[in-house]
Amino acid sequence: MENTALTTWSLEQTAGDDLSPAAVPAAVAAGELTVVRAEIPSPGFNRYLYGAVGADVSWTDRLVWDEERWRAFVEQPGTETWVAYERGTPAGYLELEGQPDGVVEITYFGLLPACRGRRIGGHLLSVGTARAWDLADRWPARAPTRRVWVHTCSDDGPHALDNYRRRGFRIFDVRTEDTRPGGARK
Repeated sequence: MENTALTTWSLEQTAGDDLSPAAVPAAVAAGELTVVRAEIPSPGFNRYLYGAVGADVSWTDRLVWDEERWRAFVEQPGTETWVAYERGTPAGYLELEGQPDGVVEITYFGLLPACRGRRIGGHLLSVGTARAWDLADRWPARAPTRRVWVHTCSDDGPHALDNYRRRGFRIFDVRTEDTRPGGARK
């Protein structure tokens, strides 16, 4: 029988010292793995990352976005894209969206399928979360970060929820939805 329930967990950190960084992979010391901010907003690059990372884990909400919608998102002040590169090739990414009152959402985070299971995700999430906490340093008009939040669901990778929790995120909301036609939210 097909699974018809989708569970979504919302998680948060409310202080910078909530972050429990992952061990730094040996590939970082070897210069083979870097995490870099994409400083020039690029709708096409973000669209590529979204499609490459999310194709096999049911990411569909942004597939309908046109070029202008992508541009509006990536050019918002306080929005940043952080990309993990393995030997020069994109391995995954993390998007930060600065929201009002010092809140930062990790809107998307994930790895390309070939890069999963190699400790890149813990490192990327650690770096990206640290950058959420110091977002106001790069965007002086923003209030200092007081909360970083993210959500993940049962359709995401099997290690997603555990990775967030190991990095110090705490669950603040859980929702389950019946995904059959006409199904009810719980």
